[in-house]
Amino acid sequence: MKTRPIRRAASLLGLVSLLSLMPGCSGPRLLTTFAAPIGADITVTRDLAYGPAPKQTLDIYRPEGQGPFPVLVFVHGGAWNSGSRQGYAFAGERYAAEGYLTAVIGYRLVPEVTYPAFVEDTALAISYVHANAAAYGGTRETLFAVGHSAGAYNVVQAALAPEVWPAGKSPAILDAVIGLAGPYDFLPLGRDSARAAFGGTPDLGTTQPVNRVTKDAPPMLLVYGQRDKSVGPTNIASMEAALKAAKVPVETIIYPDTNHADLVIGMAFPGRNSVVADTVQFMQKAATTDVQD
Repeated sequence: MKTRPIRRAASLLGLVSLLSLMPGCSGPRLLTTFAAPIGADITVTRDLAYGPAPKQTLDIYRPEGQGPFPVLVFVHGGAWNSGSRQGYAFAGERYAAEGYLTAVIGYRLVPEVTYPAFVEDTALAISYVHANAAAYGGTRETLFAVGHSAGAYNVVQAALAPEVWPAGKSPAILDAVIGLAGPYDFLPLGRDSARAAFGGTPDLGTTQPVNRVTKDAPPMLLVYGQRDKSVGPTNIASMEAALKAAKVPVETIIYPDTNHADLVIGMAFPGRNSVVADTVQFMQKAATTDVQD
């Protein structure tokens, strides 16, 4: 387990502190508006449909250069009932600037759907990106999934639940998965949002990533902030233990003095923390060597 220090940029402290307190999708939209300049020539293709529903759309951020580029799918959070791909454009821009063909996806939300629909959407979107990456300069040989909060749940559960994938696809297309402040072990269902999303599932145990781990799971990086009041620390601890017990390569990073929102704020303002650098380092290692458990 690694701990990373926080590097604060004083000129941005007031803004990012305000953003970290904002509910719903208002904060991410402001992050997109005020994010630090990228300084790279990024091409964006918007509103690509990976399914028939309005929410089943994604945006692709292509790095400058010839490629082929490694491919990354980013999944937003929002307690499975809020958030949008448009609000997380900063994530697409930041990872594209690091050389990744990046898809930022939308997915259906509660109350329109409940589990497993939002995980099925995540798997369907990843499958679409994998199938079509070459048309945008990406390679089919290297594919990562990154999610924050509910989005972290979605990517981790999709990596562990073969039944949510479309015909002919499986989690085996993923080289590694990164969960930022994700819930992985949250029974009994305590929050209203979790009850609304999962309460109708006959076997709640199957909804918990910690119960779905097998030796076939992809390598994972689990990231958490010590001041996170939204997702309890048992989630990352129990998930790490389950992965290690199954001999699945896993790394964990815990940032001190960091709350739930700070991990995505760090994507918009890299001086806030090292989340972009740390996740990129993990992906580079996963693409070239075995990640050590």
